[in-house]
Amino acid sequence: MTDAMRSYWDNQAANFDVEADHGLADPAVRRAWRELLLPLMPKPGSDVADLGCGTGSLSLLLGSAGHQVWGLDLSEKMVDMAWAKTAHAGVSAEFVVGDASSPPRAPGSIDVVLARHVLWALPDPDAAVARWTGLLRGTGTMILIEGLWGTGAGIPAERCLELVRCHRKNATVTMLTDPALWGKEITDERYVIVSTS
Repeated sequence: MTDAMRSYWDNQAANFDVEADHGLADPAVRRAWRELLLPLMPKPGSDVADLGCGTGSLSLLLGSAGHQVWGLDLSEKMVDMAWAKTAHAGVSAEFVVGDASSPPRAPGSIDVVLARHVLWALPDPDAAVARWTGLLRGTGTMILIEGLWGTGAGIPAERCLELVRCHRKNATVTMLTDPALWGKEITDERYVIVSTS
């Protein structure tokens, strides 16, 4: 990742949580994400890598449920906010600054790889999925939340599913149309891909 990208996301940090699905400040939005993600965790106390964790909202949600979360983001300012957010809530989590496409973790050390709105922005999504697959312990679980947004940015669900299936046997896609997840009605394509082997 380039310094320009890092600088861009550092500049976004102060207002990042204003979006309902970023900050999860609204109890209804937070509940919707909890109801989506917690049933996908393979076991209590799973080791979760939250790649492109932003300000740590999903890390906080999963850490609050007893999972061991390791978050990584390109932006130092976002990582600082993630540390502050979890510390304020009394939730244990670890955060590092780094490139989500190449996380500095040992192979086979993670139960769950979670990435939300990250894969589409990486220069080589296929290589990233291959590296993420290598992080998983046993069959592990990969959860990718992506979209093809009204701005034209993003990755279509069909293409993302193809990328995952190049490296994993099983993967399913579910469209995320519930306004409760986003704090508003949506008209673009948003989805989750879950791969368990």
